[in-house]
Amino acid sequence: MRRVFGVTLTGLGAFLIVLAAMCRFYLPGQVIKFPLNEYSVSTLTSSNMTYFSQQTLAEVKGATVRAISTVQGDVAASNSSTAVWNDITGVFDVSTSPQVPISYTTQRLAFDRRTGVLVNCCGAEIGTARPQFAGQGYVWPIGTQQRAYDVFNTTLMKPEPAKYVGTSTVDGLSVYVFEQAINNQQIGAVTVPGSLVGITDQPTVKLPEHLTATNTFYVDPATGSPVKVIEAQNETLQDPSTGAIELVLLDGTLSTTPQTVATAVSTAKHYDTEISIVQSIVPVAGLLVGLVLLVCGIALLLGFTREYYEYEDEEALAAQA
Repeated sequence: MRRVFGVTLTGLGAFLIVLAAMCRFYLPGQVIKFPLNEYSVSTLTSSNMTYFSQQTLAEVKGATVRAISTVQGDVAASNSSTAVWNDITGVFDVSTSPQVPISYTTQRLAFDRRTGVLVNCCGAEIGTARPQFAGQGYVWPIGTQQRAYDVFNTTLMKPEPAKYVGTSTVDGLSVYVFEQAINNQQIGAVTVPGSLVGITDQPTVKLPEHLTATNTFYVDPATGSPVKVIEAQNETLQDPSTGAIELVLLDGTLSTTPQTVATAVSTAKHYDTEISIVQSIVPVAGLLVGLVLLVCGIALLLGFTREYYEYEDEEALAAQA
């Protein structure tokens, strides 16, 4: 009976040790991934925004602006390695009643479910445009590092570096802070009435549109999810010869609302716990229990072997007598 128990405990202990190693080094890569069925609504606000009104063809200053973004995963278009999420964002001037729509944008991004890096597939697009996607999109890598990452900017239609600038705490959650700086880059050209920009001898003029921005991302390093975003945006039409600003299209800073931050932090903490269980708690517990069972099993087997040989020696001595 002792031998049976010894073999059983040794086998079970070895199994738990192997299982612990798999949980630590193999299983996380298979089960810890960004979800396919994502659904989230986030809100950013600004209390002092300047924008160009398409309705009145004039600059509106000091507006209270709200941007509402709804992200929903396309499960049917996704697979085990690639997630596809759709986003619809509406920007509104809520200073007036009824509120005035400023812009609507849509995007569909496909990305690696572990690294968050964008991939070119599955109908990925910004509006109706299909640029060459690269860099981070909705999320950072699971297990974000303290280094710079290329982050795709949907206004420029290309990735731009976001530098790691330090750590912070958001609603009790330790986060890494990344800053993406964009300095007066041309993003296209816009045709406007000449009278709108002080050119009275031409009915219309085509002026280059430029973007200057500082985007700050507060990222939960375990899940790679931004829990807070601050976007300081300045979009202008400029004189192509002198660079003088002819018209301000958008100028102000949008920040994630406290309610959205609280929801994002709560979700991040939930997934942080699950990741910790898979990567740390289960492997350590499995290893410790496995070692104890292995040692007990080996001890039983050694004790059985010693008794067996002692019994054999006694039998031999009895036969000689």
